[in-house]
Amino acid sequence: MKAKYQSVLDLGQKLNIQDGDVKEENGKLIVNGTAKNQYEKNLIWDEIKNIGGDNPEDIIADIKVADTSIYATHTVEKGETLGKIAKHYYGKPMKYVAIFEANKDILKNPDVIHPGQELVIPNL
Repeated sequence: MKAKYQSVLDLGQKLNIQDGDVKEENGKLIVNGTAKNQYEKNLIWDEIKNIGGDNPEDIIADIKVADTSIYATHTVEKGETLGKIAKHYYGKPMKYVAIFEANKDILKNPDVIHPGQELVIPNL
């Protein structure tokens, strides 16, 4: 079972999931841990569904979220815009306004962001 879901376990390591525990019981893989934020929890679940379908019956995952006050954090990379970042996290570029509003302490203009800035991606 671990081999089937190895990419989930690898992603958990990459995301530095805390208090991670994996065991096999009665033909099911049982996975527990704490993600930094909801976005990272969603990434884990997306990978689980990618392997096992929408309702996998051979894995039980209990992934908690350490910080529920935000959706994610994002470090700006060269060439990015708030619209591109919003599309990445929300699927809709026009949600850039929510990101701008959540980061007014470091952003003065939604059209001016700089590589290296750490942005809060708010829950919507």
